Amino acid sequence: MSLLTRVFLANAAVLAAIALLLLFSPIEISYPVTATQSVIIVTGFLVSLAINLALSRRVVRPVRRLADTMRLVTPLEPGRRVAVPGADAEVQALTTAFNDMLDRLETERRESGRVAIAAQEEERRRIARELHDEIGQVLTGVMLQLDDHEAREAVRRSLDDVRRIARELRPEMLDDLGLQSALRALCTAAAAHDGLHVERQLEMADVDLRPEVELVVYRIAQESLTNVTRHSGASEVLVALQTVDGALRLVVRDNGRGLPEQGDPGTGIAGMSERALHVGGRLTLASAPGAGTEVRLDIPLPGDQR
Repeated sequence: MSLLTRVFLANAAVLAAIALLLLFSPIEISYPVTATQSVIIVTGFLVSLAINLALSRRVVRPVRRLADTMRLVTPLEPGRRVAVPGADAEVQALTTAFNDMLDRLETERRESGRVAIAAQEEERRRIARELHDEIGQVLTGVMLQLDDHEAREAVRRSLDDVRRIARELRPEMLDDLGLQSALRALCTAAAAHDGLHVERQLEMADVDLRPEVELVVYRIAQESLTNVTRHSGASEVLVALQTVDGALRLVVRDNGRGLPEQGDPGTGIAGMSERALHVGGRLTLASAPGAGTEVRLDIPLPGDQR
């Protein structure tokens, strides 16, 4: 039954009830209308309005339920679809159209995100190569020409910084030795901070990941460890990588001060969530003030990723 038919029948039922009341009730309307008759007419009008409102609300309830469900859909939680069981034909058609639109938008966003990440990483690779080859060679030449020991040490430190930035821009170890070795290097770099103990549980099974998946895992681990060393005040951090129930799971958990209860978590968290979405993954953030923070990344491993 269509929504128009249901509305028509609801109004017809109210009008039919009024007509039957007038036909078979002893109520008489005279002219001029008496006070008693006026009260009866106004009361009947108000009662008919209330009945019509109640019936109309019941008719449009599926539409309101559809609108409420639509408001819950968020780009950072893909896969959620609208379902309104028992709805009218128009509402069902609208629901199907909305779900189809979500499918197209999520597919387009995932593909465009992959293209954007690939272009970004290529630009990072180019800048890292220029920093390492050109600026690094210039600084090396300058250091060899200096006689003053302090000046040479200052240039050497600058050269080390340039090489470190180049490694962070594009980790050669990820390309050459794979994800687990690159994560070990990240843990080693994080452990260099005073008072921070890094526990590693890199127990990933023999899974052949796509390069973009490895890159997303590495970047999220890198951003998480950067947040730990700069902002958390933690003394311990766990970095775990394993396969769980057909999915790849990365966990970075610290015992720091946690995130504040109020406020925006920041662009870093949003960026990690975006990266996870581009490879079909899901980023979960758990934190409480004084109880540390856990960043968890789950990426399904279907047949096309193995």
